[in-house]
Amino acid sequence: MHLPLPHSRRHRARQIPFAPEWREILRADMFHWALLDEQERSTMEDLIRLLLVDKRWEAARGFELTEEIKLLISAEAALLILSLEYDYYRPVSSIIVHPTTAVIRGPKSSGIRGVVTDAPMPVLGEAIQNGPVLIAWDAARREARHPERGHNVVYHEFAHKLDMAGGGIDGTPPLPDRTLRRRWVEVCTREYEAVRQGRSGHLLDPYAGINPGEFFAVATEVFFDRPMDMEHSKPDLYGVLRGFYRQDPAARERRARSEGLLTGPSGHVRRTPRHLHPEPPHHGPST
Repeated sequence: MHLPLPHSRRHRARQIPFAPEWREILRADMFHWALLDEQERSTMEDLIRLLLVDKRWEAARGFELTEEIKLLISAEAALLILSLEYDYYRPVSSIIVHPTTAVIRGPKSSGIRGVVTDAPMPVLGEAIQNGPVLIAWDAARREARHPERGHNVVYHEFAHKLDMAGGGIDGTPPLPDRTLRRRWVEVCTREYEAVRQGRSGHLLDPYAGINPGEFFAVATEVFFDRPMDMEHSKPDLYGVLRGFYRQDPAARERRARSEGLLTGPSGHVRRTPRHLHPEPPHHGPST
């Protein structure tokens, strides 16, 4: 794993002890923490410390940022780059945390290519190119505990940042070779068009049909939160995401089930009924 940070910040991050109570928070609040093996958790701890030190953390509207908030959001962001390079997150200037849904006002992208709107827009998150990431804390915390619906605002917005690392917001992050890139374009274009035409099924949220960038972000949420479902119903899409992220979340879930860590037919722990979680507002457009 390449960590090209200035020496002082890298050194500071390494000097921060990963407190036992941090692990307790992650065991209680992050579903995926229990699925990781010892080496993966060790790498995650390094990445979490880097995010805590390297990024500027800001609270919106007088909200108080606690250790738990920064720790959990860092952990969710770190999971995406567990097998990638930390440098993907270099353009993240800051992480701005709102207590709940934020309302964006003024001219902005509607999420549809070429269409601008000035209507107030409620959002759970937003990723700005070469700028900050905005996250609604109540959604981040709820979704970290309950992956069964396939929604995660932190995965969504940080997936946009991975996409932006390729130079634009086109749904194609930097890929290691031409073969994977050709396969990526072929599979993702086919699945994106299926969403747009209403024939994709129910696994991917229809918001994935807004544009290719939103397709990648929504697909990332499902890849990590409902991997066995994606592997079964969309094996080609699962395959290209596995190739990019260099992770196999479905294999993690199968291992966890075999070890008795998970219950339920889909491999998820059902802590509360789904109907207790109302449909969230859409993620904000990436700019």
